[in-house]
Order: sequence, then structure tokens, then C-alpha cells
Amino acid sequence: MLSIGLIDHPLSILYTKTAVMIGLVYSLLPFMILPLYANIEKLDGRFIDAARDLGANGQTIFSRIIFPLTLPGIASGMILVFLPAMSMFYIPDILGGAKSLLMGNLIQNEFLAAHNWPLGSAVSMVLTLSMGLLLLIYRRANKVGQNHDQSIY
Repeated sequence: MLSIGLIDHPLSILYTKTAVMIGLVYSLLPFMILPLYANIEKLDGRFIDAARDLGANGQTIFSRIIFPLTLPGIASGMILVFLPAMSMFYIPDILGGAKSLLMGNLIQNEFLAAHNWPLGSAVSMVLTLSMGLLLLIYRRANKVGQNHDQSIY
């Protein structure tokens, strides 16, 4: 970026929260894109054509057809991203200089540095229960998507 003139001086984002966010997005973006792609690919284009024929604009097509039909893909992507994002401890350690604290870092610190196994276990259980809650949300979203598919036919 310096050589093409976009910036005047080097960016100092290493060991910041911005670096941690960039690292998390870089490593977890495929886990969100792949379920969405698979869900959008199997979307029947006749629904969009029918909505256009009936005079729907782009926002209506997205909010009334595309979004409800891709809700299972969105939910599965959220699940696939949530657990690794919360349990990763090496990205914040390397890019954030151990200043950024995610649940993975907290669990690691409680077990290895503080030797506070009860708190580490409790945080692990909170993470496990939140993952179970996300799985229930996914199940409900999948049922809503199936009911929406059946109501269209």
C-alpha cells in the first residue's frame, strides 16, 4: 500500500483488537460462506422470477423470498462460526499480543496460568450450553424454512 501511494506511513495494527478481528474474519469467513453458498445454490429461481412478474422490487424479493429460504444456511453458518470464534485462543495471542480476551483465552488462562479449574470448567460449560442453544435455534430455523417451502408450493 505504501508503494502504490494509498498510505503515507506503515499501519500499526499488530497487537490491536483490529488485528484480532481481521484474523478471525480471515480464518472463519469460509465457515460462513460455504453454508450460505450451498443454500443459495439450491434456491429455486422460479420464486424470484414469479416475484418479479408480480411486481416485487429487489428489497421485497430479498426480505420475503430469499432471506426466509436461506435462513437455515444463515443459522448453520452462525453455528459453524460461533464455536471456533469463541474457543480460539491462538489468534488473539498471536495477533493481539494476549491483550484481547475471548472465551478460549479465558479458559486457557484459568486452566494453565491461574490453576482455577472450577472457573475454567464453568466457562467451558457456558460455552457448551450456548452452543446447544444455537443448535436449538438452528433446528427451529430449519423447521421454519421447511414450512415456508411447503407453503409456497
